[in-house]
Order: sequence, then structure tokens, then C-alpha cells
Amino acid sequence: MTPFDDPKVAAAFDGLPDEARAGALVLRELVFETAATLPGAHPLQEGLRWGQPAYLAPKGSTIRLGGHKSASFALFVHCQSRIMSEFTSAFPGQDRLDGNRAILFDDPAQIDPTRHGWLIARALTYHL
Repeated sequence: MTPFDDPKVAAAFDGLPDEARAGALVLRELVFETAATLPGAHPLQEGLRWGQPAYLAPKGSTIRLGGHKSASFALFVHCQSRIMSEFTSAFPGQDRLDGNRAILFDDPAQIDPTRHGWLIARALTYHL
């Protein structure tokens, strides 16, 4: 697991219910693994936005991880970007969504490194 540089981010993960924390941590690792493969995604910043763990690359769009009222946990992207519409065009009907802002998960086993890694890569390089 990638160590936390910011104790506030670690505390945000610790504040999630067990199932949500487990899934959000899997997504966090996928963000770091994906960023490591993208020359334009460095340095990757991890911080808090709206109280949730958030990830931003220099030419990217913010990704947030956290709980959701309709799911155990979610991966959020900027709702006014094209990220989610491009994702749903590439992978139609394969995920439960909250409009154009989030992919909803109930179990960490629902995370697909290929499909969700594609979304993460697109967000981290959105402005390239």
C-alpha cells in the first residue's frame, strides 16, 4: 500500500465505514498505479476536497474517493467534464452511475483495474 503523506487524508479513510474504506483503498492504489504509468501525471497530489480524499495531476481533473448515499463507496470525477460521458461510451452499461459525476460500488470486487483504470487515466490526463 502506498503510504500516506498527509495525516488528514489517512484520517478521512479511517473515518469511512469498513466496507467503504476497503473499497476506497483499492481505488486509491489503482490511482497511484495508473499515475505511475502516465508521464503526464506527475507529480500526483493527494489531498482533501470537500472532506474526501482527492487526487490531481498537473494537467488532470480531480478524482475524489468516498462514501455515497446510494452505495458503499464511489469514485467521483468533475461533473462538468467529458470524463464520465467518454467512459460510458467506451464501457456502456457496465457500471452503476450517479449521473455524470460518479461510479458507484457496493463491494471492492466490483473494481475492474482495466475499466476503472481507463477512467482514472483519462481524468489524470484530461487537459493534455
